[in-house]
Amino acid sequence: MSSLFATGHAVDIVLAVMLVEIIILIKRRGHAATIILAFLPGALILLAVRAALTGAGWQWVALALAASFPAHLADLRRRGL
Repeated sequence: MSSLFATGHAVDIVLAVMLVEIIILIKRRGHAATIILAFLPGALILLAVRAALTGAGWQWVALALAASFPAHLADLRRRGL
């Protein structure tokens, strides 16, 4: 079980499940841009977690986290909040 996290595959599984959920939501509801924008901040944070788990440089962790913030703000703006 520890190798699942050490290699980052635990995050890969979560990202794969998110991708399946995105595909299902797009097929049922349409509005692909809206759905993707809602999932993007979480996916970027998961990429930061994966980078940290696999020992990537702090720059990659910081980049993914920094990218998640404007994506989150864009989603909030789209929702009118």
